[in-house]
Order: sequence, then C-alpha cells, then structure tokens
Amino acid sequence: MGERVVCSGCGAVIQTADKGAAGYAPPAALEREHVICQRCFRLKHYNEIEGVDMTDDDFLKIIHEIGSRKALIVKVVDIFDFDGSWLNGLPRFAGGNPVLLVGNKVDLLPKLVNRNKILKWMRRRAKEFGMKPVDAVLMSAVSGEGVEETAGLIDAYRKNRDVYIVGCTNTGKSTFVNKLIQQFGEEGTPMITTSNIPGTTLNMIDLPLDDQTALYDTPGIVNRQQMAHLLNTKELKVITPQKEIKQRVYQLQAEQTLFFGGLGRMDFLEGEAQSFIVYMSNELPIHRTKLEKADLLYDQHLGGMLSPPEEEHAASFPPMQEKEWKVPAGKYDMVFSGLGWITISGDGAVVRTYIPEGAEVTIRESIF
Repeated sequence: MGERVVCSGCGAVIQTADKGAAGYAPPAALEREHVICQRCFRLKHYNEIEGVDMTDDDFLKIIHEIGSRKALIVKVVDIFDFDGSWLNGLPRFAGGNPVLLVGNKVDLLPKLVNRNKILKWMRRRAKEFGMKPVDAVLMSAVSGEGVEETAGLIDAYRKNRDVYIVGCTNTGKSTFVNKLIQQFGEEGTPMITTSNIPGTTLNMIDLPLDDQTALYDTPGIVNRQQMAHLLNTKELKVITPQKEIKQRVYQLQAEQTLFFGGLGRMDFLEGEAQSFIVYMSNELPIHRTKLEKADLLYDQHLGGMLSPPEEEHAASFPPMQEKEWKVPAGKYDMVFSGLGWITISGDGAVVRTYIPEGAEVTIRESIF
C-alpha cells in the first residue's frame, strides 16, 4: 500500500496483509470513499467483535502525546460507573491543559434525581480524586440530553485549540462524537464505530473544527477494575443498562444476603433492620437468601440461577474476593465497579462484599 489510509470507524491504520491484526481490510475495501476495517464492518453489520493485538501500552502511547500539545481535554466518565470509569492517570499526560468533566449516560439515572445535586457531587468527587476541572456538565450521548450544552462549553473553553475526548473504555466517547457529527458536522461525514465492547476505538480519530484545529476521539483507556473486562458479549448486555434504572428496595434483617447475578454479593452482618436500595441494570437478576445458605447457593447455582456469568463461563470465572465494611450512620453507596451500587441509609451497618478478582468495591457518600 502507498498512501496511509485510516479506518473511519476505529482509527486503525488500514492494512491488507494480516487478518488477525488491527486495521485489516480486504483490498476491495480500499476502493470505497470512506474505508472501514473488517472488524468495524462485522461489528456494525453483524454485531460481531474480533480480537486485535492492541495492548494497554499501545493505548497509553497513543494518548501520552496529548500532554505535549496545547489543547482542551474533555474527560468523559460514565455517571452510572463513576468510580470505575474515572481514569486516575489523567494528570500524568494532561500537560497542564484544562479539563472539562462530562458525566455521560445521565439518562440512566431516575428522572426525579436533581441534576444540580449530581453536578455538585461530581465536582466534589473529582476533587477527592485530585482533579479540579474548569467546569462540569451532565449529558446523554444516546438521548441527546445536554449534548448541545456540552458542545457550547467545549467551544467556550477550547480558545482556538485542539480538543481531545478522553476516558476509560465504554464511557460513550465515540457515541458522543457521533452525536456532534449529526448535529454540527458536514453532511457525509463518516460515523465512528460504537459498541458496548471495551476497546472499540483503536487509534485517535480526528475531525476538523476549522482550518487549524481538530477534535480527536481517543481510544478508551483500559481500566482492569471494570467488570466489563471479565465478561463476554452476551453477559455484557445483561449488566449494561439501556434505559432508566428502576431502584429496587430490599428490607433486610441482619444475617441476610443479596446476590447480584453471580457477579457480586453483599452480606448484611450486623445492624438494625433497614433498607438497601439497589441501582443496577434492570436486566440483572437479584436474589435474597439467608447468610447461612449463601455459600451453598453460590456453589450450586453459579451460571444458572446466579447468572451472569453464563453456565459455559462459570467454571473459568475468577474467584470471589471478600471485604468487610463498617458503614457509618448516614447515607452511603457501596459501589460494585461496573455493576452499579447499593445505597445504605440508616444508623450504621456492618456488611461484607464479594466481587470477582480483578474488579473492585468502594464506598462513597451517596450520589443522591
């Protein structure tokens, strides 16, 4: 091949030699006006995902160059998985550039939730993580809520500089860029490949803003604490919310247990009877049982009644790691990274959590 051609869907350099490598396309594909690789073609038309030889280091090499340029960084987090999609390493490659914090997927939160309270909570949480954004905004790249406001803030803060959209995998960065293309782009601009599969964008995709500057959609940075990296495509569909979350309320006595499919577990060990409010995908089955029966239930029903993981995946699924927590009086969230959270509101409790090795449970002041 002569001139360097880039896939308009994922940003990978197009090549026709190695079918198993990133950017492969059959030679006939090069005749199209907008070339996409075979991986993007199969994902768009057949919802099939193919592995590629990209590594975590490859992702980091691509984004490290941002720090050497004058730019506005737009940091997209999944408001439903804020902690799991936070991206702790941002200051290392930001290079002192201003950061606009965008909480995506706000459409998943209950409609009665006060948006201003969520924004204040986001700023407070960002400060706890060591970052002070120039501004914060809520949006839904899928429904379009807040997209125009976000675009206006980008335009106000970029000051004739390039814009880099960054974030962890599966936060909706590319869906957001596509929404910008639909609303503000020129007719015929190709759309970026999107899916709920981590790592869909493989290289930086640039879209001109004017003659001198561009907006770059960067690859999702891999956070191995996200649950998505432990699951297959079918299982991901169950835990990934597609519409407004319906809170599920459980009145628990001490020594009762909740299972979240087979992916998480919470034992209520000590405390007065109280409410535990679960905010997880509406499709994820939740089972309540007595603590004394919980271990046997897990051993006998993982992959069946307790799924995901699916039955064929259960035998090779990572073992559960447990941790005990003393939850203070007040209102706190136990966050199961990649699944959602349980709000505990009362005079205090002692709970024990379980999550597969490689994922993480954290505690925070309640988001609501």
